[in-house]
Amino acid sequence: MTPTLAEMMDKLNSMANPTNVAGQQHFGIRGEKMLGISMYDLRALSKGITDHELALQLWQTGVHEARILAGEVDDPKRVTREQMEAWVNDFDSWDVVDQVTDELFIHTNHCLEVLPVWAKRDEEFVRRAPFAMMAALVVHRKDIPDETVRGFFPLIEAAACDDRNFVWKAVNWALRNIAKWRPSLRAEAVACAKRVLAQDSKGARKIANDALREFEKKFGSEYVAAIQG
Repeated sequence: MTPTLAEMMDKLNSMANPTNVAGQQHFGIRGEKMLGISMYDLRALSKGITDHELALQLWQTGVHEARILAGEVDDPKRVTREQMEAWVNDFDSWDVVDQVTDELFIHTNHCLEVLPVWAKRDEEFVRRAPFAMMAALVVHRKDIPDETVRGFFPLIEAAACDDRNFVWKAVNWALRNIAKWRPSLRAEAVACAKRVLAQDSKGARKIANDALREFEKKFGSEYVAAIQG
């Protein structure tokens, strides 16, 4: 039997660890209502639960951990584009972005259509979301063809000038994961990194230099050097 919202919130509050909140904040985790519960414990709590209505109720509480839990228990088949737009506007911490996009958004029917829209948005956590999704999609959605993933490169290049911490790291993550998980697109990912580097902005240099270092380490410096941007 699926627990009620009240039962879930009672469990969350009983697991609260205020000492952990300071440690989480040290790593850039934010939120007005934080309980300091670990991801390990949240995953254990959500195990075996799939309930769309409960997910919506958890999200509305505004509690940091309840929102992560909402992404874990929701049914992606029932998630609408409107819900995704509402939730992305509420994103206020990188970990909520990453967990909700990885556990829920990439499995919805609308995941691909929101990518170019959100990639053009200015809000830091909204803009992080599509690139976190790209990084997860290439790992977990093998049904998405390389031709579709190839369309991520222009979005990566367009966002490369954004040097805000939670944006550039997600853009870099997406680029590195494409090269790692889609071998047939590896050369194109390297070429993309070189084009990003040529933009010569602060954000672009951080994204490209970090990616190229990883590519050289994993695929060989000669391989990387031979590819034109």
